[in-house]
Amino acid sequence: MSRPLKKDATYADLCAVPENFVAEILGGELYASPRPASRHSLAASALGAKLMSPFHFGENGPGGWWLLDEPELHFAADVLVPDIAGWRRERMPAIPNAAYFTLAPDWVCEVLSPSTESIDRGKKLAIYAREGVRHLWFVNPLLQTLEVSRLESQRWSLVVVHEGGTLVRVEPFDAIELPLAALWAT
Repeated sequence: MSRPLKKDATYADLCAVPENFVAEILGGELYASPRPASRHSLAASALGAKLMSPFHFGENGPGGWWLLDEPELHFAADVLVPDIAGWRRERMPAIPNAAYFTLAPDWVCEVLSPSTESIDRGKKLAIYAREGVRHLWFVNPLLQTLEVSRLESQRWSLVVVHEGGTLVRVEPFDAIELPLAALWAT
């Protein structure tokens, strides 16, 4: 995914990418990467599972969020697919009946892979800031790290980096302790 497949890409170009790839349009360029590897999938699935009950369903937590795996986000000509995204229900009271979202999430999580990290930290990070996403997490299953950033004055500010298998409280989900060990294939 480090090089674009096509410049001046259209949504029709994106739809023509085989289903076993994740396709995105960033700055007019079409990128496609194979479905994530097992450690990537485990980290994203485990994180979603840990957040879903307390924040999406309000079980043993405050609720108030919509949390979705790999939603398609449309921002002007850009089409992004974060690993997980979350919207506060006060901003998006109901899930729209649509194939994609145009309202920027309040939080996104990108699980880093060697083949996609430069895009996640570069083009996608800039688009998330432009669109006003407030919170961003980078999960690295190979290094076993969680980087937490917050948008301040249209710039990303690194809040904290956690590593290993500790219990952590991290914004915007600091109402619960998150066991990082659950994210890693050990």
